[in-house]
Formats: sequence, structure tokens, C-alpha cells
Amino acid sequence: MNSGSIKDVVKEKYGQIAVLNDSLAPGSCGCCCGTDDNIDYTIMSDKYTNLAGYNPNADLGLGCGIPTEFAGIKEGDTVLDLGSGAGNDCFVALREVGSTGKVIGLDMTQEMIDKAEKNKAAIGLDNIEFILGEIEQIPLPDNSVDVVISNCVLNLVPDKDKAFKEIYRILKPGGRFSVSDIVTGAELPENVKKSAEMYAGCVAGALLKDEYMKIIANNGFASAQILKQKNIDMPDSILKDYLNDEEIIAFKQNPEVIMSITVVGVKI
Repeated sequence: MNSGSIKDVVKEKYGQIAVLNDSLAPGSCGCCCGTDDNIDYTIMSDKYTNLAGYNPNADLGLGCGIPTEFAGIKEGDTVLDLGSGAGNDCFVALREVGSTGKVIGLDMTQEMIDKAEKNKAAIGLDNIEFILGEIEQIPLPDNSVDVVISNCVLNLVPDKDKAFKEIYRILKPGGRFSVSDIVTGAELPENVKKSAEMYAGCVAGALLKDEYMKIIANNGFASAQILKQKNIDMPDSILKDYLNDEEIIAFKQNPEVIMSITVVGVKI
């Protein structure tokens, strides 16, 4: 797939999730959920229920970590959430920035923006906004944001180098990012890498962990470090659509084939 077709697949997938979730319980559709048959494949997301600011109506179960946990958000900060979806991480960040701060959610899917706006209207606060746009071309000025967060989204971006260039550009000097994302510890099988559905499911587009960290370092975040890591066990019910029985056994021999990491870095 080229970058344009990848984005089209992702937009369609997550547009479906936003619409479908209106008729489901909060958090019932995960990053690898099946929108055609409503199968719940929530295997990557962390639980938010004990966090201040948590809004269950904004939790679609699409994350693979809790980036605000390590973001160091302070009262008065301007926070940008890349791939904000229905606003789950935005509402948590909103509690941390207080009345003097601001939270911006960026998403390229109009259905997600619409859902986030409904959730915003329900809480009645105006220091949060949701904007339509792409991570490779963030529609914000240079040096305008204190903190960037993102949750299981950059793996969906075709040009991850450009994404981190944009993060560096819009961060203020001394600004920081905290990103939860999917990476791999070994090359994925070709059938998985070629699958559009697995790309939209956060797996096929994942980079090797070392390559991912190298891209971050090459874009000026020399002090970036992984503060949290967990292995992701892909269910056989998902893998069988792409691999035969022998390939599944080989795939599962390495528990670190697919991992969720939370990475932090500072713009010097």
C-alpha cells in the first residue's frame, strides 16, 4: 500500500469505530476490533477508570498505554494529543492543565472529531478543542505546545520520521512528549505486513523498536527513553486470518514480537 491508501484504510476503519461505538458500551472496541462482525479484540488498551478526568464516553478502548502517566503535565500547560479519537486522553490531560491551561486534540477522522465534540459539550468546558488534521502536517505554529501526547496512533502514520519532525517543530524549547505506541522485536511475517486490516489494527505498520528509537533520536530528542513496556499476545483468532498453523506457532515463539511501549523525550 502507498501512504494515501494506508490513510484511506485508517480513516475508514476508525470512522466505523466512532459510529459503531455510539451503540456499544464504553471501551468495548479496541485497536484490533472487528467492525464488520462486532468481535471485541481489545487486547492492547490499559484501564483508565481510576484516573481523574476520565470520561467513559470518550474511551473507545483504542489505546495501548496511558501517555499522560509519564507526560509531566503541569497546570497552565498547552497539551496536544495526536490522534485524539473521541478525546479520552484529552479529558485526562484537561484535569491536569487546570483552568489556566489548554488541551488540543488532533484527529484526521471527521467522525472521531464529531464524537469528541459531543463529549466536550457534555462537560461544558471551553479550554479544550478538537481539530481536523494529519500528524505529518500538524496545523499549529512552531514552538507553540508544552506537551505532546499520543496513544497507539503513530504506528498508523506512514511517515514516522516526518511525524517526529512535526512533534519537534511544534514543541516549545524544553517541551516534552509522551507517546504510547506499538513496536516490534522482530520482523513481522509478510502476510501480516501486507494486510490493510492489520495495519489499521495497529500491528502491520509497527516498526522495529530500535528503528523507532533511532528515528526519535535523529529528530533531536537525544534523551528519549522507554519508561514502560509490555508484550502483546495476539490471539490465534486474529492470526489465523493471515498465517497458517505452523506460522502461528513460529510467530508465538518470541514473546516480544509485538510490544507496547511508552516513550518520553524533551526538546532541548
